[in-house]
Amino acid sequence: MRDIGDVVIVGGGAAGCAVAYYLGQAGVKATLIEREGIGMQASGYSAGGVNSLHGLAASMRPLAMASFTLHLALWDELQQSTGRDCQGRIISTVKVAFSEADVPALQEELDIFAATPGFSAHWLDRAALRTLEPRLTPDVMQGVYLYGNGVVDSHLFTVSLAEAAQRYGATIRIGTVRGLQQSHGRVTGVQLDDGMLACDTVVLAMGPWAQEAEAWLGLAIPVRPLKGEILRMELQGPGLAYDFASPDVLLFSRGRQVWCGATEEWCGFDKAPSATARRALLSRAIQLLPAMVNATLVQHTACLRPVTPDWLPIIGQAPGWDNVYLATGGEKKGILLSPGIGKAIADLLTTGSTPLDITPCTPQRFATVSA
Repeated sequence: MRDIGDVVIVGGGAAGCAVAYYLGQAGVKATLIEREGIGMQASGYSAGGVNSLHGLAASMRPLAMASFTLHLALWDELQQSTGRDCQGRIISTVKVAFSEADVPALQEELDIFAATPGFSAHWLDRAALRTLEPRLTPDVMQGVYLYGNGVVDSHLFTVSLAEAAQRYGATIRIGTVRGLQQSHGRVTGVQLDDGMLACDTVVLAMGPWAQEAEAWLGLAIPVRPLKGEILRMELQGPGLAYDFASPDVLLFSRGRQVWCGATEEWCGFDKAPSATARRALLSRAIQLLPAMVNATLVQHTACLRPVTPDWLPIIGQAPGWDNVYLATGGEKKGILLSPGIGKAIADLLTTGSTPLDITPCTPQRFATVSA
């Protein structure tokens, strides 16, 4: 293993905590800095979907599948280490079509699931759909049954990564990073409100706030916040046996609760839940499952996902710096990708390379050293 000295990780979301965890496995005790608490941003308010077959560019599928495999191992590892159950499990999702225009997208997903080992899919006609869930609207035309995705409680997952990292010797420190101390092209310390924390290596896992580091490093780190809102509803009668989705809404099965999500809105760093989003999500949910009209709102959450211009993460060594690494941009797939991001960064720090395919995620595609 390379001698990398003291490592500071900036950011206590799933990506930063995964870096700390995998560094700990490799024998490196990192210090993780978080200003609001572990998993208090998007990683704590995600629906927790671990879907490696949909919503990703083709170039990302190798990393997505590798990260999915890491998830399957992590769920047991984290419970054994911390005693916490992050509620990781394999699930089935039923996606419906209201018209012929919706069918091609479902056919594409069915083909992908059916062709992937460990996953499966088949068509459902209207009668079969109503048998699975009699409360579905009679307006559904047909649907597909998709098996093999995963789900976790994203907050418990993130907290469990942090606690397991601590058991390997990591330190968690609450504070706000104001800048980086530099000497001869290297970062030598992280400036906090209460002083300077010396380090030999720094990992920036700052989520949608990654652009704050542009001025520190003289690099372009084009990450923007994409706001997403979810309604946590309690449904009268039995809970949903499966996740259900239409082209407009996802209904996530959470015991007696049904989570309705999620919106996508570019509105800067506004994290306030909005009445507009609440009305839109509830309307879409009722269209799919009319019984939602009588459901009780338990909690309305909003969070900011980090998104790059090409919707791919930024993973790797910062151009022009030999001891700075970037780990951000997981967008709506942040929970899925966090183990892959964490393992890749830990590999790079400890061995200089990683078997994970992070080629599409190179920081060099954006980051130009400034004058």
